[in-house]
This record gives sequence, structure tokens and C-alpha cells, in this order.
Amino acid sequence: MMRTTLTLDEDVAAQLSRLQKQKGLGLKSLVNLVLRSGLAALEREHPERVPFRVEEFDCGKCLLGDIISVSETIAAAEGEWHR
Repeated sequence: MMRTTLTLDEDVAAQLSRLQKQKGLGLKSLVNLVLRSGLAALEREHPERVPFRVEEFDCGKCLLGDIISVSETIAAAEGEWHR
């Protein structure tokens, strides 16, 4: 349990006071209820994202040799007819 001091805006305090009377709850219980509800709504809106991961795969040695020149690489892979 955490103990803290909150400073509430007037409109929020008024809403809490109305809800407190309607539900017959103490301020502590009501604030916890409202916070849980709000936090759950935020989690539904922005679920925790799982980082995207790519598995490594070793393709082995390049079969085309030096692939610095794009046109030479295409020629080696597809033949000279590609031009």
C-alpha cells in the first residue's frame, strides 16, 4: 500500500463528492475504484506492446562473390540478358 497526498482540481473533487454520496463509499475506496477503472480503460486503449524481434538466420557464404556493384550482381545472378 502507498500513502500519498493528492491535489484535486475542483471539478474532479465535485465529481468524487457526488459519486461518494451515490455509492456510499469512503473517499479512499472511491478514489481507488475510479483509478482502477481509469487505468483499465487506458490499458485497453494502449495495450502493452511486445517488441518486434527478428530471428537470425545464417545463409552461409555469398554464392555471387563480391556484390558491391548492383549491375554486376544482377548479371551474375540472371545472366547478361537482363540489360
